[in-house]
Amino acid sequence: MSTTVSTESLSPGERAEFWHEAVSQAFIPLEVRLLEREPSSGILSSDQLGVVQISGVAAGPQVVTRSRRTIEAGGEGWVALTMQHQGHARISQDGREIICGPGELALCDSSRPFTKEFPTAFGFTAFRLPRHVLHVRDQELRAATASPFESTSGCVDLVTTYLRTLASGAAKLDPCTGSRLADTAVDLLALLIQERSGTLDPTAPETAPAMLARIKDYAMCHLGDPSLSPERIATAHHVSVRYLHKLFQGEETTMAHWIQRRRLEMCAHDLSRRAFAAPTVSSVARRWGFVSPTHFSRVFRAAYGVTPREWRARAGGADHPLTPAR
Repeated sequence: MSTTVSTESLSPGERAEFWHEAVSQAFIPLEVRLLEREPSSGILSSDQLGVVQISGVAAGPQVVTRSRRTIEAGGEGWVALTMQHQGHARISQDGREIICGPGELALCDSSRPFTKEFPTAFGFTAFRLPRHVLHVRDQELRAATASPFESTSGCVDLVTTYLRTLASGAAKLDPCTGSRLADTAVDLLALLIQERSGTLDPTAPETAPAMLARIKDYAMCHLGDPSLSPERIATAHHVSVRYLHKLFQGEETTMAHWIQRRRLEMCAHDLSRRAFAAPTVSSVARRWGFVSPTHFSRVFRAAYGVTPREWRARAGGADHPLTPAR
């Protein structure tokens, strides 16, 4: 269920009080100080997916403070991850301060004071969830608050992409699907926190769902590399090949078969594309990591019931529904 509040229809003199109440009700008790003589309009929209509340915020310059007084007013059991879209935020908590710009993530814990300063117009998406569902230790969480998440780390890009996609489709998801996707978001966030704090154990049972998602993302990014293998993936993620195979047991497949299935799907998609100068079958196969044309033709036929050339002819340049590889 989506909810939206806006101050656009209010006079500048009415906006400050209304906005303060809207922000505190949507998130947690907060102190909000607008920095403009005549406040700009603000808009706040929220969706609830399982345990995760996803909120989009766009407004003018302001300072938001979580003080001792507002902590006493309630809301101390929450964690919020923000993804900045517009403007910059100066965020401080636990003795650290960072500047968060577009595309960057920042984490705050509502049980301790923090401050967020937005010197110019801004926009961000916030993901608020109960602290206890993360199953991380207090010292792990403290190490991640108001701390930069470098995009060069193992799972920051994965978490960012997943959360951005989840937020964009949140309003259209049914409750059951939304709840399951939110659970994956929680697992990924816990993985991110543990990685940032240096306490990540890739083989711990509680990290398995997030680790599987991370491994799949890595594989998808390297599908076109013929040297992609379980051994290489295991090395890249500091786990054993045996553990990698264990992760995929729950998928009722093997890592190698999962990679081949994804490659075949990408090939089938490319061969169905409408194009004036369509690529050859062999070039499509090479693009997605198949070295031997004979092997590619054999496994494609086994998956789709026709040869790659027959598939292409049958598609006739029009969109063609793909049959999942087995």
